[in-house]
Amino acid sequence: MYETMLMARRLDERMWLLNRAGKIPFVISCQGQEAAQVGAAFALDETKDYIAPYYRDMGVVLHFGMTARDLMLSAFAKAEDPNSGGRQMPGHFGQKTNRILTGSSPVATQIPHAVGVALAGKMRKQDYLAFVTLGEGSTNQGDFHEGANFAGVHKLPVIIMVENNQYAISVPIEKQLGCAKVSDRAIGYGMPGVTVDGKNPLEVYRVVKEAADRARRGEGPSLIETVTYRLTAHSSDDDDRQYRTAEDIAEGRAKDPIKLFETYLIESNTATVDDFTQLNEKVMAVVNEATNYAENAPYATPEHALKYVYEEGEEG
Repeated sequence: MYETMLMARRLDERMWLLNRAGKIPFVISCQGQEAAQVGAAFALDETKDYIAPYYRDMGVVLHFGMTARDLMLSAFAKAEDPNSGGRQMPGHFGQKTNRILTGSSPVATQIPHAVGVALAGKMRKQDYLAFVTLGEGSTNQGDFHEGANFAGVHKLPVIIMVENNQYAISVPIEKQLGCAKVSDRAIGYGMPGVTVDGKNPLEVYRVVKEAADRARRGEGPSLIETVTYRLTAHSSDDDDRQYRTAEDIAEGRAKDPIKLFETYLIESNTATVDDFTQLNEKVMAVVNEATNYAENAPYATPEHALKYVYEEGEEG
């Protein structure tokens, strides 16, 4: 778990450097949310479950089989990008071989997609669940309400996990919700709602595993709210100094989930400082290789822009 969290963080940090150096166009970060993502992903079965991640979910897709090289190819928009061949913005994940449903820019559209996949599985009597994530701001979109309601009515094997990072771009949580917690909304859809500390991967694992077991028993969907903090601006195009104070950001960084997990692992005699040093060296070697490979990989040819736009028939 720690290694996957660290890989997501180091890739994300590298992408910011590349963006500021003018080498890649856009970054939308997972920083501060790795514990929630990795804790949840480990509670699923990556050999059969389907995931519909939202744009920050680098920790989830890494566990489900995407590689550092895959993610860097996407950041550089190269032809080998497995998500879209360089067509999509970074963070718009999609990989059929690993059952990662393709995401798009309008937020919350992934909810009905995940619910549809779960419905198909139930109709075919197949043993898998659908796991979908979104930010707390996205729970105000119609797609969220319609998808959650449909899942509740039909008792579908779906886990809806909201990564509450306190801000919908510049809008703080208190201006987003009329209720106290995102999980309070679950009762309206006939499903359990749980709020958990999203900075603790083990706690997130526990509640997602309970929801997964429940779904596999045919008892229907669950809504899980993981309370996190967004350590970066909304994206590389955003200036969060316009709406967050330096004190607010400093307080968030003091509760960095990676540092908290390191402390836990040391205090529980599970790992040592040397272990973390070695893991960081291992992760950085992978990040460096992925960066070099992706930077030097070819772009798609111009005529490739028309591929998938028009049907390709046989000549003659």
